[in-house]
Amino acid sequence: MKSNILSLPRLALSIVILMLFSTRLLADQSTVVSAINSALPQFEIESIRQHEKSGLYVVDLKQGPILYVTADGKYFVAGDLYRIEDEGLVNETELVKLEKIEALPESEMVVFKADNERAHVSVFTDVDCHYCRMLHNEVAKLNEAGVSVRYLAYPRAGIDSDSYLKMVGIWCSADQQKWMTAAKQGDSVPQSKCDNPVAEQFSLGQEVGVRGTPTIILPNGEMIPGYLPAAQLVERLGL
Repeated sequence: MKSNILSLPRLALSIVILMLFSTRLLADQSTVVSAINSALPQFEIESIRQHEKSGLYVVDLKQGPILYVTADGKYFVAGDLYRIEDEGLVNETELVKLEKIEALPESEMVVFKADNERAHVSVFTDVDCHYCRMLHNEVAKLNEAGVSVRYLAYPRAGIDSDSYLKMVGIWCSADQQKWMTAAKQGDSVPQSKCDNPVAEQFSLGQEVGVRGTPTIILPNGEMIPGYLPAAQLVERLGL
């Protein structure tokens, strides 16, 4: 009984400390939100969280960069945040971007699955892009090496462009792999409409920093802008 009595004040103190910390955290977050809304009114805040190791607030702007903001809202950095480890640098910004991509179900991608999958790459692609076509010509080699290729749509000319309409036709077709290959060989794609993720994936690409196609995302979050031959890509994957 005595030990229970003694434990009560400790429990109450812990609750008070937790409440004070939560109140301070919410106050800081509110300050950060107000500061960003005032300084960058052209952007909408998609999410905000505190980075537990650095104490900075990670502010994800819709169709904009990821910001790292001080708790008083006076300073921010728009760029990559790195963590220093004994084995080298870890790009935490790339990991945030990877989380967004990995959250998408494969059912919303056009996937060329390897039978003996050892790794996968996610690729923002445009069917009318020359280097995208070069990469697609090597998908069979990647599959043979155990690498699955997961395509996301990134029509560089924008929404309602010819490339966009072709990609909608691919995503709405009954055989997405067949028509993706046909489009990248310069063949016509049957036009069709359905509920599709092409516009959302294009927007996601802009959010995570895609500037051209192809953009290859490795499983560790590293973004490779441009074409990379299959042999080199397999090597980068450590296979």
